[in-house]
Formats: sequence, C-alpha cells, structure tokens
Amino acid sequence: MTFIHAYYKYVPAAIITGVIIDLILGDPERLIHPVQIIGKLISALEKVLIKDDMSDASKFRRGVLLWEIVTALTGAGSFVVLFIAYKINGYLMFVIMSVMSWQSIAAKSLSKAAMKVYRALKNNDIELARKEVSMIVGRDTGSLDDKGIARAAVETVAENTNDGVICPLFYLMLGGPVLAFIYKAVSTMDSMIGYKNDKYLFFGRFAAKADDVFAFVPARLSALFMIIGTALIGDYSKYYDVGGAVKIYLRDRYKHASPNSAHCESVCAGALGLRLAGPTSYFGKLHDKPYIGDPKREIEYKDIRRSCFLMYSTVFLFLIIYCLIFAAIFII
Repeated sequence: MTFIHAYYKYVPAAIITGVIIDLILGDPERLIHPVQIIGKLISALEKVLIKDDMSDASKFRRGVLLWEIVTALTGAGSFVVLFIAYKINGYLMFVIMSVMSWQSIAAKSLSKAAMKVYRALKNNDIELARKEVSMIVGRDTGSLDDKGIARAAVETVAENTNDGVICPLFYLMLGGPVLAFIYKAVSTMDSMIGYKNDKYLFFGRFAAKADDVFAFVPARLSALFMIIGTALIGDYSKYYDVGGAVKIYLRDRYKHASPNSAHCESVCAGALGLRLAGPTSYFGKLHDKPYIGDPKREIEYKDIRRSCFLMYSTVFLFLIIYCLIFAAIFII
C-alpha cells in the first residue's frame, strides 16, 4: 500500500475520531496548538518582510510572499510528519491523522467559550460576562449591557460555525489533515494581518482575499445545513423557525463586508427570531454595520445555548451526509 493510498484510506476514520476527541476534550489549554505555531511563524515573517517606509505595491508583494511561505511550510510540514509516521507504522499515521483532525476543528472550544458567557449572564454577573465575551469577540465590550453581551456571543457562535468547524471539516473531507492544516494557515493569516488599517491594508490584502476564496463554498454549505438543522429541531422547539431562517438568509446573507461572514449569522438570526449585528464599536471607533434579522423578540442569555445547539446540529448533519456519501461510493 502506497502512502497516498493509506492516507486517503484513513481519512474518514481519522475525521470521525478527531470529532469525537474534540467533543470530549475540546482544545486543552496546556497543549500547544498548531495554530499557535503558525501564528508565531506569521509574526516572525511579518517582522522581516514589512517596513513602514515601503510603497503600497511593495507591501502587497511582500504580503503575497508571506502567504506563499506560510501555506507552503504548513502543507509541507504536515505532509512530512505523516510520511515519516507512515514509514514507521501505518497505525501510527492514523493516530497522528486523527490528532491533526481533532486540532483542525473547534466545535467544543467554541461552545465552551460561549457557555462561559451564558453562565455569567445567568448569574447576573455582568462584569464577568463582559470579560468572557471579550475573549471571543474583537469588538469593544466594556460598555455592553446584558443584551449586547448575549448578542455578541450568539453572533460569534453563528459566524464561527463556518470558520471554526464546517470550513476545516470541509477541507478535511476534501484532502485530509494536510489540506485542513493549509486552510488553518490561511484562516490564521486572515485573522492576524487581514485588516483594513494603515499597516495591513495592502500587506494583508492577499491573505484576506485568499480566506474569502477558501471559505466561499463551505460558508454556503454551512448555511444550507444550518437551515436543515433548524427544520429538524424546529419540530421539537418553538424557538427555531425554519421559515424565518430561509427568509432572513435570502435577504441578509450579503450584509457583511465579507462575502461569507453573514451566511450562518443570517440563518441563525432568522431561526431564532433575533436582530443581530448593527452598529458596533471596535477600538473606540463606532462602525455603522447593517442589522441582520428582524427583532421578533428581545434577545436573552438562553439564546447563547440555542445558538450552540444549532451549531452542533449543523456539524452533525454535515458529518452524517459525508458518511452516507462515502459509504455509497465505497459500496459502489
């Protein structure tokens, strides 16, 4: 059996094993995560490549170079680790593939972080809730009231259903852990240098656009499966409205500056009957973002848990369809 044959043979089982480990452990705080290593590489290259006195064109070219180096090293490093493991023992390669699959996704850690906000609000501890939500959002949280905190948490869960879970799962299914790690590198570069400010407007432009390309298909699949999940759980709970999910998705899915960010958020807003987004403060500056959804009811802290349940429903449906497709191909 060749390395490539063994690699793709193990991919489905490695994905399922990785998801199970994630559901049990999440991301242990004391364990060094690959994204941290990628982040350090990006920071080191940034210090070398970008200078304040560079022209905009030079900054753009250096940004492209950084993107190429980081993706190449991430892909090559992942491949080499698995190839060495394969040469030692095929089962060792499977174990490492499972660990890499686990570290590619972030369903448990996303839910865990959001539920910390939920519990703080449930206990009426606004200061703690502000602190906890500040760990998962980029906006200013110091002046948020209980509804603003809940809204920020729900928006984060909705948006990261794609960015942190479905997108890496999509690339795991498409090309195994190597491709998933490349996606994580692309996503990390966007989160670190993909800003529209004086420093990164040109240097990080390629990284931001590349992330848009990588997330384009998964974002739409995430929205589709979230709508299906809403339909299924809506039969058992009055808080999930599939009609509202479809309506708001079709109307509001392009209301963010990013072509992908509002897809899951619009489904979530419509499903729960909430109005999300709107004017938001970042680094002391108010950004007049459009609203997503209709305010059929006031948001409450319990909506954080409902958004997490919707996230898990989306993930499980995505996995079930993948397993069915794989089984059909295998049987044929």
